[in-house]
This record gives sequence, C-alpha cells and structure tokens, in this order.
Amino acid sequence: MNNLSDFRVEKNEFFASHPQSPLTPEQKREFTGLKYFPEDESLRLEVDVEEFPVAEPVEIQTSTDDVRLYQRFGCFRFMVEGQEASLTIYDTDFGFFLPFVDALANSETYGAGRYLEPEPLENGKYLVDFNLAYNPYCAYNDRYSCPLTPWENRISVSIRAGEKIFKPVT
Repeated sequence: MNNLSDFRVEKNEFFASHPQSPLTPEQKREFTGLKYFPEDESLRLEVDVEEFPVAEPVEIQTSTDDVRLYQRFGCFRFMVEGQEASLTIYDTDFGFFLPFVDALANSETYGAGRYLEPEPLENGKYLVDFNLAYNPYCAYNDRYSCPLTPWENRISVSIRAGEKIFKPVT
C-alpha cells in the first residue's frame, strides 16, 4: 500500500472504533468505511501563493451559527481539467486552512465543503494535495461546529479527489 492508502485505512479504523470518532454509536455499528475518489496525482499540487499585502481578518460562520476569526493569507490559481480556479488560504493559530466547495457539492462531495491544510515547502511554494481533502466532523454528526466555506472558495470546477460525501447506512 502507498501512504495515501495507509492513511485511509487508519482513518477508517479511527472512525470505526475510537472514542473521539465523530460517528455516533449507531453509525459505528453500521460503518463500513469512508468513500474516496481514486488517487489523482494531477491534483497533488505545488503552488505559488500570492500573499495578500495585509493579512485581513475575516469572520467565518460555523454550522452552529457561531463565528470564528481567521486571517486571509493569500490565494493561488490552478488548472483542473482545462479550467482555471482560484482559492484563498486562511492562516490560523494552528497552521494554514483551506476550505472549499467544488461543483460536485451535494451530489458526490459534502455540500458545506471539504478541508485541506496546505503545507509550506522549502522552495517557497505550498503543497495542496486534494487527495487529502476531507469532510469536517459536522458532515457526520451535527453536534460538531464546523467553519462553513466562504463564498470566495466556492468553485465551479469538479475536484475528483479526496473524501466523498458521507451517507450513513439507514
């Protein structure tokens, strides 16, 4: 197995049995694993980020109507299946945060968006690996409060990488 496969196996084990899993006990009993798009190396990007001259604070609403404060760090542009897209990266006390909603939202991906944590690289670029895109915990259980994707990060292209929408067994 490769690193991505190992990561996905470990995540499924965590969701199935760990006390801090976002799944309810009922969901855990029926859980057979998260669904993912196949790995796509073309969506593992090293990007230049155009840093904003001033790190503007922005309030982002959460799924429970709270508000969290982030800093707009910069944006990057990329191509997906011949279409250009751009996304804003936010800076937090815990590192970089990239929420996004793609054209597959509410059909193949979670409607409120998926998350990534871009990694700064030694060459001044950032690693944005959409194969690692994941659903926030509120996608599994409404007891969690998750930042909602800002409008500037709602893109019209399809990102066929990472985690798919969660559909519990009923």
